[in-house]
Amino acid sequence: MITAKGAFVKIVINRIALIFLVICSSCIDEKKIENNIIVNEVKTVLQSQERAWNEGNIEKYMEGYWKSDSLRFASGGNVSYGWQATLENYKRGYPDKTAMGNLTFSDIEVTLISDNAAIVFGKWALERDDDNPWGLFTLLFRKKLEGWKVVADHTSSSE
Repeated sequence: MITAKGAFVKIVINRIALIFLVICSSCIDEKKIENNIIVNEVKTVLQSQERAWNEGNIEKYMEGYWKSDSLRFASGGNVSYGWQATLENYKRGYPDKTAMGNLTFSDIEVTLISDNAAIVFGKWALERDDDNPWGLFTLLFRKKLEGWKVVADHTSSSE
């Protein structure tokens, strides 16, 4: 036989458990929303880069990269460091709008490593008059004072 006091304790414990569950599910939902916001911010950087490239504006494209001597860029078996070196390499490889072609990023997968770091896998493709090169990329994004920036880029090419 359950006493009135026992029934009361049971009700209190059940209500505390319910409150705890509501709070925990709220925290999980908030974290999920926060993660979705970060993923969208990172994808927005890529969309801005794609748009800038297709406008023929390499300098604007480079706004997605960390403006630092520590920026790491690996491609074609070479590794270079620095925002300025990366800009110069792009300008040398793509001297005009015809060489740049039309860029498309696809198959984008963003994985959050922490609240201020994300790794991005994807595919790039250029549509040009004479060819259509493409490749894969792996980007490390970090949250900087000026927003989400690529701090390391490893890009492969079909060529």
